[in-house]
Amino acid sequence: MKLGKFEIYPVLDGLFRLDGGAMFGVVPKVMWDKTNPPDKNNRILLALRCCLVNTGKELILIDTGIGDKGQDKFNDIYQVNHHMTLEACLQQIGFNASDINIVINTHLHFDHCGGNTKLDADGKVIPTFPNAQYYIQKIEWEAANNPDRRSKASYLTEDFVPLQENNQVQLVDEKATIADGVEVIMTAGHTYGHQVVKVSSENQTLIYWGDLIPTASHLSLPFLMAYDLFPLQTMEHKKILLSQAIKENWVSFFEHDPKIAMAYLISENRRIKIKTVIE
Repeated sequence: MKLGKFEIYPVLDGLFRLDGGAMFGVVPKVMWDKTNPPDKNNRILLALRCCLVNTGKELILIDTGIGDKGQDKFNDIYQVNHHMTLEACLQQIGFNASDINIVINTHLHFDHCGGNTKLDADGKVIPTFPNAQYYIQKIEWEAANNPDRRSKASYLTEDFVPLQENNQVQLVDEKATIADGVEVIMTAGHTYGHQVVKVSSENQTLIYWGDLIPTASHLSLPFLMAYDLFPLQTMEHKKILLSQAIKENWVSFFEHDPKIAMAYLISENRRIKIKTVIE
């Protein structure tokens, strides 16, 4: 889609599955299983949808999917389906990995930054985007490199440590401008340093929610993930940013929704709903 002078491309790194109960926390299954039908193991289908922003000056990639370094056991647990990969999707729209100038990671969980790196012909882990600087919240970087027991399984060091070894890491504090019209806002809650990305051009704005609002089914404020380290903090940031997104008619970009990539929102009878889905 066109966003002012910018071009916005949803780019897919395939699909995967996570436990439905974990994805909706305390919300009863009867309230989410019709819109998010689980498989026999209670896993729901989720997209690995990243966002490419062409500002005319920079090519900015927001998140990098799950990548292709996972072993068979990993791919089976999460039912990773690479019918489309991030690099193949970029090539379909005319870009290569070497064209990317900037990568923004909302956070460093493996399903958001696994595509940061890849294996070369010799099996060595190298950065996927050799000409990019990777922007990460400082507190997230510290947490990922020193994870607590609860978070350890979600942080895979091969997804981000090789970036530092190649001098491709840029750490930011809370709110920062990455390029003209592109800023990050730390929301924490989900992780210590989770950030959303706000993209603006000519009075039009898009917000990339990351795991603050992973799917359109999570628009209701109490619909939070069990993965959130600080759920009340997640809820507070959702409340503030959703209110602004509705009031100012922002485009919402959903990273994990298997059907809806982008949409406009409205508030109706105290409920937040989809106004228009953007194909």
